[in-house]
Amino acid sequence: MILQFNDAAVQPLWSGLDLALDGGEIVCVLGPNGVGKSTLLRTILGTQALTHGSVTVNGRVGYIPQQSMFPQDLPVRSRDLVSLAMEHRVLRRGPRKEDVDNALDRVGALAFADQRVGLLSGGQQQLVRHAQALVNNPALLLADEPLLSLDIARERDTVTRFRTLADNGAAVLCVTHSINPFLDAVDRVLYLGPEGHVTGPVREVMRSDVLSELYGTHVDVVEANGRMVVL
Repeated sequence: MILQFNDAAVQPLWSGLDLALDGGEIVCVLGPNGVGKSTLLRTILGTQALTHGSVTVNGRVGYIPQQSMFPQDLPVRSRDLVSLAMEHRVLRRGPRKEDVDNALDRVGALAFADQRVGLLSGGQQQLVRHAQALVNNPALLLADEPLLSLDIARERDTVTRFRTLADNGAAVLCVTHSINPFLDAVDRVLYLGPEGHVTGPVREVMRSDVLSELYGTHVDVVEANGRMVVL
């Protein structure tokens, strides 16, 4: 088991969370603003304390934080940020250029490797963050809204990359505002609501009766043209 929550709580956001995540799985975390989705990731990273229960992580963790733009005057290139995220060995001053280039190329960011990150577009900056998170081949990838600022093609590439990572034995826990880009890749959903939470396959969770109970009011889940919308 790579990730295990046992009766975990961060009051007053959520409580009684039992969640086990093994290699090969993608779990998407959904829910309205303010229910503690990003907080959940921070408890795994150890930057947010649980108020009850426990969380256990086995293996290296990669983290894509919620997007914030780099300062425009930051004198750092894309390759510099990825290099800093790579493991540095005692007998070398730093990673080889080839390794950094491969990490950037893996996410489609090689074309702007030598550009200052503060001058990149939001989507380009997002891809640099992806390269940083993946560079050391994590056993557990935590991603907080990783598709923000990406065009549709980059969204699809990212979801495919996450699925490949999971198929190769890693676990992926991804906070997202929409399940639709992940429908063909996700194994389970953790839906955090104002009145509780529920975990299960998409078709068992994304239902009007289930979400109405989580919200404490009537909610409609409408599906059209292969997309789900919560109303």
